[in-house]
Parts: sequence; C-alpha cells; structure tokens
Amino acid sequence: MQQIIDYIINYATQIWGELQASGQLFLYNPHEPMMFTTGLFMFLFAAFYFIYGCLKKADTLRLVFVTAFSYYFYYKSSGLYFVLLAVVTLTDFFVARRMAQAATQSARRWLMMMSVTVNIGLLAFFKYTNFFAQIIADMRGVHFDAFDIFLPVGISFFTFQSLSYTIDVYRRRIDPLDRLLDYAFYVSFFPQLVAGPIVRARDFIPQIRRPLFVTRTMLGTGVMYIVSGAIKKIVISDYISINFVERIFDNPSLYSGFENLMGIYGYALQIYCDFSGYSDMAIGLAMLLGFKFNINFNSPYKSTSITDFWRRWHISLSSWLKDYLYISLGGNRKGKLRRYFNLIVTMLLGGLWHGASLNFVLWGLLHGVALALHKVWMAITGQTKDSRVTNPLLRALCIVVTFHFVCFCWIFFRNVDFANSMVMISQIATQFHPEVALQWVQGYWQVVAMMAVGYVLHFVPCTVKDDIRRQMARLPWWAFVVLLVGMAYLVIQFKSADVQPFIYFQF
Repeated sequence: MQQIIDYIINYATQIWGELQASGQLFLYNPHEPMMFTTGLFMFLFAAFYFIYGCLKKADTLRLVFVTAFSYYFYYKSSGLYFVLLAVVTLTDFFVARRMAQAATQSARRWLMMMSVTVNIGLLAFFKYTNFFAQIIADMRGVHFDAFDIFLPVGISFFTFQSLSYTIDVYRRRIDPLDRLLDYAFYVSFFPQLVAGPIVRARDFIPQIRRPLFVTRTMLGTGVMYIVSGAIKKIVISDYISINFVERIFDNPSLYSGFENLMGIYGYALQIYCDFSGYSDMAIGLAMLLGFKFNINFNSPYKSTSITDFWRRWHISLSSWLKDYLYISLGGNRKGKLRRYFNLIVTMLLGGLWHGASLNFVLWGLLHGVALALHKVWMAITGQTKDSRVTNPLLRALCIVVTFHFVCFCWIFFRNVDFANSMVMISQIATQFHPEVALQWVQGYWQVVAMMAVGYVLHFVPCTVKDDIRRQMARLPWWAFVVLLVGMAYLVIQFKSADVQPFIYFQF
C-alpha cells in the first residue's frame, strides 16, 4: 500500500515539476503518444470526468466538451494530423447530407464514390505510398528511397468508421445526421478513436442525444473492464513480450524448435491480450460515459474452425469487411466459385489493411484460403453456419487444429522478414529438441506462469467471466477500493520502464 502511495506522490510531483518548468507535457511528443495506460491520461481523465459529470444536463455543451477532448487526445497521439480527422468528418457529413437530397441514383453513386475516394485516398497515401512505390521500383529494377511519410495513429480505424456511415446512408439503412457536432462526436469519440473497435453509426448515433444516465452497475462494470484490460496489456502482454517473445522473434536461429514454438504460443497470447485489453478499456471508458460498445473479442482461441475464429476475433473489423467489402464484391450471391474468390480477396485486403507489407498480405491470403476451404468442406458435409460440434473429443480436436493454424499464420504476421519466418518453421521442424523443455521452464518460470495464467483465464467459460464481472461490480465501496489497490499494485510491479505502445497503433 505504501509503495502505491509513494508511486502516486512521486508521479504527481514529477508532473507538477514539469508543468512548472514548461508546458511541454501537454504538447505532442512522437516518442510518448497518449495511451490509456499512461499516467498523464489518468490525471487528465480524472479532471475530464469531473467536468463531464457537471455537464450532465447540458447536452450540447457536453458534446462540444467531449469532442474537443477527443481532438486533443488525437493531437497527443499524432500531432497536427488531427486535421485529417476533421477533413474526413466534414467531407462525409456533407456528402451524406447531399446524398439524401440527391434526385437520382446516379448522383447518389457519384457522391458515394467521393466519400470512398477521400477516405481510401487518405489511407492509401499515408499507409501504402512507399509500399506500392517499392513494388514498382523492384519490377523496374531501379533503386527506391522511401518517402518520409508519417503514418497517423488510428487512420485505418476512423476512415473505416466514417466510411461505414456514408455507405449505410447510401444503402438507405440510416438517415443522415442534421448536426455536424453529432457527427464529429461520433467519429472522434476518444475511447475507440485510435485503435477501435470500429463502431457502427446505427449502433452509436442513437445514444448521442439520449439523456446521460450512468447506473452503479455500469460504473462498476466499466471500471472492471478498464482494470482487466490494463492487466491484460501491462501484466500479461507486455511482460511476456519483453522478457521472452521479442528475443525469440528477433533471433529464431539461436533457439531450439521447442523454444520457437513456445515463442509463437507467447505471441498468440500477447497480441490477444494487447488488443483485447485495449478493447476492454475502450468499452469500459465508454460505459463510464454512458455509452455501450459491442464486444470486440469473444474468446477467439476457443474456435472450432477458422470461420468460427473470425466470428470471435476483432469482431468489429471482421463484420465490417463482411458487410462493406465481401457483400459489395457479390458475397455468396453469384455462385460458389465467386463466393470463394470473394472470401479470399476480402481477407487478402483485410491483411493489407493491417499494414503495408507483404507479410500482412500473406497472412490475409492464408486466412482467406482457409475460409474458402472450410466453406467447401461445409458444402461437402452438409453443414450450415449454425452447425455446432457437439462431440467433446471432436470439439477439442477442432479447437487444437484451429488454434495451431492461427498460430502458424501469426508467424508471418509478426515477422516482417519472410526469411525469419522460414527459419522459425525450419527450427520447429528439424531442431525441435523437446529435452530443453525443463531447462526452459526453469529459466523462464515467470513467463511460463504468466502464459499459463493468460491461457487458463482465456478458456474460462464466458458465462463464468460475465457472472464474476457482474458480482464484482456490485461490491461495497470499501471492497472495491481494496480490489483496485491490489490490481494497481500488480500493474506497478509488472509495468516496464518504457511504455509499450499497443500493437494495433501501427495499423
């Protein structure tokens, strides 16, 4: 307890000293982007939440305040590139308004293309210019010096989110908003701004003007989501990454096949805890503000097939790709062969969405081919999308096979260098050496324990986890304080000296 108090006092003293020395703390620093796990955000959010509560009955002023804070939050993450957020917001707001007034379908189509051009154009310039320029240079056999183009944090998320709004208006699924403020609030809402989840307009917009009402259960559940997300990120993900996973992936040839395999298992847990941890914190913060987000991860490593995996992993992105890309390509309406082709193209582009690199393209292609093959198998065996594996042994086998296929794909996702991926696979296939297992456990016992805890918690039934979360949210205030202090102590003990950015910040 004393250690926590000393930590808080020292951190507050440090911030106050920096405030007295200069105002640099509140300016953009590319080496210290604002994240939910930083002390500065916690202090700012405490002040923000107090003012937010005071504006409970002043709807318009509250929306202005939250939008301004969201823009500042993005400024602290990407500097002056917050202007891009404003460009996307203004363009899509007025395009959607004009679309609703258009007299012909042709005019609506041209307006929709304008929205696509602005959103995808910005994304393509900042994310893929060097990638495609390098490919063209390689094809021509000439040297290419990469352009100095900064990738704004979260551009992949807010462009997709804004684009989903204009597409829904084009498809007449929603009516365009009348107030620019409401749309700016929707696009910039800081809990999900820089790393998702991608929130649909039809789910979020009806909540904007609803009277602010945060129940005790929402408050308690929101805090529990934030704390559990922070533990996933700092205690599990960062710890196993810094102390084991990075070493394996940086130099796979120095380790046995067994250690490489454990490194892959570690990365599978790391990326899940990192991204689901961020999603949990985003859901929790939104809940504290009176808003509800849909779940973004649903125990993905319990999946019995690759199709099941993509119903559970990064649900907001996979459903976006399905609704706005796969269906736009024709979905399953143009025959089986076209359906399989559409699946592969959708996942290939989904891989490219993650980053301008061939390793992401290969990762997406592998998942696309696997999805197509699974659809073929379902057609041969007469299964439907609602079919369930009921036999316990067969279900366990399906989970093991699916998990290992996903882990195999993570090799290419994590390694930018294709040669490095082949080294890892070669080490596992030819230099496995299971006899080093005991030595590995002894040398990395803390990492082993953390991985074991992470996987055990992952495979706990969702109903049990939801029930625990509900029960803990109803604890008396003193028990809640004790719980928070205990979790804060764990976070402080495991937190590394340098803040580790969330993996999905790079996407």
